[in-house]
Amino acid sequence: MRVAYREQPPPHDLAHLVRCVWIRTGTGEDTLVLPDGCLDVIVRDGAAIVAGPDTGPVLGRLEQGGVIVGLRLRPGAGEAALGVPADELRDVRVPLEDLWGRDGRELGERAGDDPGALALALCPRLAASALDVRVMEAARRLARAPATPVPALAAAVGFGERHLRRRFAAAVGYGPKTFARIVRFRIALGRVRAGEPLAEAAAAAGYADQAHMTRELVALSGRTPGALRA
Repeated sequence: MRVAYREQPPPHDLAHLVRCVWIRTGTGEDTLVLPDGCLDVIVRDGAAIVAGPDTGPVLGRLEQGGVIVGLRLRPGAGEAALGVPADELRDVRVPLEDLWGRDGRELGERAGDDPGALALALCPRLAASALDVRVMEAARRLARAPATPVPALAAAVGFGERHLRRRFAAAVGYGPKTFARIVRFRIALGRVRAGEPLAEAAAAAGYADQAHMTRELVALSGRTPGALRA
């Protein structure tokens, strides 16, 4: 049996901040969570936590019939939305109460197992977020063209290179080169899972060759291309 997972669009007025809301129903099997460049606010058993951004695979298990819901922030929205530099949250899971105090605890209690209720509960905080729009734009550009050199990216959004690296890490969770690495990984992952020939998937994702892609898939997912297709 497999874990049921589905995504829903975010509320329209939060679409610039939120990629999606989601719900997962457990069947007792392990779930492999892979890096995607995003931070999530997750509610399980009435408690809210902040997850990621990850730089490697995370294994989790949800008991049969258990439900967790989440809200996935767009790359670059984490710092403004949560009030803490995103690179301080890299590869960790933190109770939202630790960041927001009583508000974080009560949010988990209000959201329950309804992703819409989670979005509604977060809406006031998210709507008031002061985004760094230039970093958001830099993240969007890298998501479209991960091979973009950092100096060219900085010039395109009106930052100096060092300033971009610093602000990008704080807003996204890691620097532009690591983010671009994860973007390429996600492109390759999607194509591999769709059954595309490995050499073609490697070329489409911008890797030097199939061997390069295989090394990166193993490094970031802990799985070979064949295992990721299973």
